[in-house]
Amino acid sequence: MAARVQRLSRSMLKTLRDDPADAETTSHKLLVRAGYVRRAAAGIWTWLPLGLTVLENVTRVVREEMDAIGAQEVLLPALLPKEPYEVSGRYDQYGDLLFRLEDRKGAGYLLGPTHEEIFTQVVKDQCTSYKDLPVTLYQIQTKYRDEARPRSGILRGREFTMKDAYSFDVSDEGLAESYAREREAYQRIFERLGLDYRIVSAVSGAMGGSASEEFLAPAAAGEDTYAQCPSCGFAANTEALSVPVVPAEAAGHPAIEELDTPDTPTIETLAEHLGIPASATLKNLLVKIDGEIAAVGVPGDRDVDLGKLGEHLAPAEVELVTAEDFVGRPDLVRGYVGPQDGMAGKAFRYIADPRVAPGTEWVTGANKPDKHARHVVCGRDFEVDDYLDVVVVEPGDPCPNCGSGIVLDRAIEIGHIFQLGRKYTDAFELDVLGQDGKPVRVTMGSYGIGVTRAVAALAEQTADEQGLCWPREIAPADVHVVAAGKALQTELAVDVAEKLGAAGVRVIVDDRAGVSPGVKFTDAELIGVPTILIVGRGAKDGLVELKDRRTGEREELTVADAVARLSSAA
Repeated sequence: MAARVQRLSRSMLKTLRDDPADAETTSHKLLVRAGYVRRAAAGIWTWLPLGLTVLENVTRVVREEMDAIGAQEVLLPALLPKEPYEVSGRYDQYGDLLFRLEDRKGAGYLLGPTHEEIFTQVVKDQCTSYKDLPVTLYQIQTKYRDEARPRSGILRGREFTMKDAYSFDVSDEGLAESYAREREAYQRIFERLGLDYRIVSAVSGAMGGSASEEFLAPAAAGEDTYAQCPSCGFAANTEALSVPVVPAEAAGHPAIEELDTPDTPTIETLAEHLGIPASATLKNLLVKIDGEIAAVGVPGDRDVDLGKLGEHLAPAEVELVTAEDFVGRPDLVRGYVGPQDGMAGKAFRYIADPRVAPGTEWVTGANKPDKHARHVVCGRDFEVDDYLDVVVVEPGDPCPNCGSGIVLDRAIEIGHIFQLGRKYTDAFELDVLGQDGKPVRVTMGSYGIGVTRAVAALAEQTADEQGLCWPREIAPADVHVVAAGKALQTELAVDVAEKLGAAGVRVIVDDRAGVSPGVKFTDAELIGVPTILIVGRGAKDGLVELKDRRTGEREELTVADAVARLSSAA
């Protein structure tokens, strides 16, 4: 079947020599410079012809693999009534991330961030018996989130394309099977796209549910940090990494001793004043959880990961205390708070890292100005209300599986799958009649792929110093023909392009008049099509040059041989 031949002399394409002033990541710089996207507003992007072709190619791969596992495609509205999200509680939980609006009659609406609620309603309307299940539905659609700081081009926008799928089963065993099918489909998708990726354990956060895994594309521009064990292969998002609570060996501990420690409100000043390592101190960070003050206890040489804490406590809102929060609270002495003396569990909810285990001894605040206390023992002098692994993970921390030191890397989240369970089916009372004629509560899975993020991740992973360098599966064309000369070369270039197109090869041909060969070569490298065919000085002898965009390897062939070789690969 004939393929499209795109002549640049008739195309809207404007490349840029310089990086955009506001661009920080490779994908942001190159997608703009190569004429794939243009900024419409903060976090909102226009997809130009080349970019749209790449986006549609990624979409095609996703759709083919979803269809292959029997998932059925639907299209839900992006403009949604607020009531279903009030039923699930997410209308408030999303906070400022949600685009909210009213119609002329004052009815409330939102722009969809994800569609669990609406999919649940659709299945409740359509499926009434166990015979109607299992079913998996999906859509590839525009989503909206009011990011406070949209950045990195299409990596973090306010409007983006996403594939979201949802499975509905009558049993947990059925959910596990649906989850496994989606997981395998995701692996095929990312392999076809040419992405280097990792599957890591993750937290469910506001999505809810139990089992949760992320598909991460390692890249310096990534906003996720993941841990990997070189010894056993264990991998997890650092937000999901945890260590067990291991009580210290029983030992005799001296009684609490109060210390005079003037002007030591920080761990650093305290450790220096007492001549002890920071790891011997107990840091107590005060936060507010849905407006209520709580303390988070971690070893003094570690920092609290507020993102990790927020994920653990979702959908509750977590924020640091301010100076105003100490007003009217004489029991909270800023810089000198400790959990002992009945403070933990009474003055505040006390959350601790597992390293603050029963039997461990600490130096911590004495709840008096310029005073600290030592020999404060967990389990003897204070109790922990909740153990949560909330420290910032560091290289060399022990692997939860084998104990070896972990390594950390940055990555872009390109997919996330959840076993949601019955969170949404409970909210909407989605039951079907079971085999025994009695109602059965349906269980759900949720499976997302960031389609626009996949484009950015590919750009990040495959680009080189010259520009973009797309895998063939999703490139805007198979061959970029460059007419490097005058009329003879241009005529031959167009003729070669037409022959390739007739053979099913997708072609971009640079037949622009008045553009120097140097600019054409630079644009061909920047645009990043896998194969470049150069019609230059050898044209008079019927010769052309093939260049592999990735390796830079060149080969001179006759026109007939070049067309035959490229056509056979189509």
